[in-house]
Amino acid sequence: MTDPAGTLLDVPGLALGHAEVGSSGVSVVVCPDGAVGAVDVRGGGPGTRETDLLAPSNTVETVHAVALCGGSAYGLDAVGGVMAELEARGIGLRVLGDAVPDLTVPIVPAAVIFDLPVGDPASRPTADTGRRAVEDALTPGTGGGAAAGPSRAGNVGAGLAATAGAVKGGFGQASESVRLSDGSHATVAVGLVANPVGSVVDPATGRLWGSTGAAAAGVPEPTEAGLRAILDRGVGGTKMTPSGPTPLNTTIGVVATDADVNKPQAQRLATTAHDGLARAVRPSHLPMDGDTFFALAPSGTRAGAGTADLALLCAAAASCAERAVVQAVLAAETAFDVPSWRDIMTGTP
Repeated sequence: MTDPAGTLLDVPGLALGHAEVGSSGVSVVVCPDGAVGAVDVRGGGPGTRETDLLAPSNTVETVHAVALCGGSAYGLDAVGGVMAELEARGIGLRVLGDAVPDLTVPIVPAAVIFDLPVGDPASRPTADTGRRAVEDALTPGTGGGAAAGPSRAGNVGAGLAATAGAVKGGFGQASESVRLSDGSHATVAVGLVANPVGSVVDPATGRLWGSTGAAAAGVPEPTEAGLRAILDRGVGGTKMTPSGPTPLNTTIGVVATDADVNKPQAQRLATTAHDGLARAVRPSHLPMDGDTFFALAPSGTRAGAGTADLALLCAAAASCAERAVVQAVLAAETAFDVPSWRDIMTGTP
């Protein structure tokens, strides 16, 4: 069962926060009590940190946050601030155990999008941006509470200057409840920053890929003039022009579940989240993209889930990723001279 208002926080044990600086920003998913972590990188030009330790064959099993950053490689500076704020709150791996209980090392994998030429190229997330994103996540009533914070989408955090093909991109979320073989239910959720080379728009109709049934939710009907305007901005609604592609690319995100999955199974969830991306962005995983999905399972253990249940969770991961891209684009607002899909289709200046 899908939840049209679903967020990452439908998975217990997570907090979500955003912070901006100029025309860029950071989105952080915090796991205060830790989570099984994994990653799958599919794009040809990734910018990442701490992804090797997430390989199923490697030792570290627990992740304390994932940072999704704007600012290209410069944005990785924000991770230092994420780690510092988590350390100050006592969140992290106690590397020396009870011998030195106050010494913690937060495990914070990260990935970046390339957004420098949108807005001010000098706007780059710093350690302070990362610290503020963690504060936002862990402050009651924002990322860690039940108010409007967790549902923020579009031009927020790392999605502030994101561009999705020929239109404005942003941050999006979706969740889904899965009935498992024993009759219980598990939740799968995705939060991502949509900033792909490929088109989020069907060049034949102007509709968003993956937006079946969206008209009933108040989404504007595509217009011929709007479709022409999008196609004029890039070949087939992509960022590619007759002279070649622009370097403003990459979709990065987190797929999370409260199901009992182990580290290799979490990686499978990250892998299948890319299937949803490929349905919502066409083409995806190009040489100019750095598409990366992290997986988090706060309730995960070494025991893991059964094969049939894992298959259901994987199907939900793909569905949530597809819908999260659609939400990111529908929630986006025109900014930095990049028009939103809504404004183009409604003829808004």
